[in-house]
Amino acid sequence: MKTLPFSKLRRYVIILAFLFLAGGIGYRLGERGIKLQVTPDNRLIINEEPPTGVTIDFSMFWDVWQRLFRFYIDRASMDTQKMVWGAISGMVSSLDDPYTAFLPPKENQEFKEDLGGEFDGIGAQLGLKDGRVIVVAPLKGTPAEKAGLLAGDYILKVNDEDTAGWTVPQAVTKIRGVRGSEVKLEILHESAQKPEEITIKRDTITVSSVEWWTKRAAEITEISGTETAGVLRNNTNKVVYLRLSRFGDKTNDEWNKAISEILTAQKTNGTLKGLILDLRNNPGGYLDGSVFIASEFLESGVVVSQANSDGTKDEYQVNRKGKLLTIPIIVLVNKGSASASEIVAGALKDYNRATLVGEVTFGKGSVQTPQELSGGAGLHITTGKWLLPNGDSINKVGVTPDIEIKLDDPTNATADAQLAKAVELLLK
Repeated sequence: MKTLPFSKLRRYVIILAFLFLAGGIGYRLGERGIKLQVTPDNRLIINEEPPTGVTIDFSMFWDVWQRLFRFYIDRASMDTQKMVWGAISGMVSSLDDPYTAFLPPKENQEFKEDLGGEFDGIGAQLGLKDGRVIVVAPLKGTPAEKAGLLAGDYILKVNDEDTAGWTVPQAVTKIRGVRGSEVKLEILHESAQKPEEITIKRDTITVSSVEWWTKRAAEITEISGTETAGVLRNNTNKVVYLRLSRFGDKTNDEWNKAISEILTAQKTNGTLKGLILDLRNNPGGYLDGSVFIASEFLESGVVVSQANSDGTKDEYQVNRKGKLLTIPIIVLVNKGSASASEIVAGALKDYNRATLVGEVTFGKGSVQTPQELSGGAGLHITTGKWLLPNGDSINKVGVTPDIEIKLDDPTNATADAQLAKAVELLLK
């Protein structure tokens, strides 16, 4: 009887094992309705059938797809990947939930960069006024400030493209770019009669989520154009101003550093009358960040509850020993205060720990779970809703301040009536 060499026998055993494994995988994929296809450029495409019990007719989708490729006048410009992303975005948007969102790779990366506090660009916070893109504020020490951009400047063109009708995200996408590259802006200063062109070299912008100062009322430039400044001009006591612009990756460390410096200042200067926590235009961020910040001011208790889609409820308690448990607090909020910033403001209000001044907050009280997809894309799915300590929902309602004050002109750098009221309350 002829025997096989060991090397050949081992090869046959490996081949048989592979065939059994492939067959098993194929059977499992078949059970789930998954089909594999290899493209001419050797890419593997995985298509999955609808879940069991769900009947979906995709014939119209493919009918439209084929008609576009057959009849569209500029077929060479059609990007199949963008078409797929657009289809997914449409599916997600059909839920009528603005916070459940599909993010293509570029948008997903920008979202992460914003939370990380670092991105490539010029360093200017943008907004809209009268349907035009406007500079809300250039960030200190950035290319935008060095190039002469001012709060209130209209951005009329970006690289010769008219910005009329643009959204803020559109403007951000056009203005941002790789470090070292240039962007040309046509701007109109508030007091100017004619626009001017400014070319700015982009750089890596690192944005701190926390900033603070301690000043007397007469030293606060932001309120120098209000009546309060005149009334309190001779008051020698100082207040602490602490601004939190987001709840991002570096916020907790930046916060701890600021609090340490504030406590040192308090020991040096015994006339600190209180603290102003500015949460205006803070879009939120991480949930654990909101619990961390609220725990700085609260001794104990529930900061926020989460009502989940499966009917369960999670409670997030004060989780550390705060260092500012007794200092008087005024919290500034506006319609740009959302999500995590509303949690902090609402918790401090419910426990009567702070007085809220400003406008009703945005009302973003739903919970999104971010999920990473292939190719760098992302999916944010609403999985629950926030409840304040007293049981109230934030969603679509917001947090109502104790003292409501609106700003007549948010771009006026010396007439911040909300900040002026906060200073007045602390120096009474």
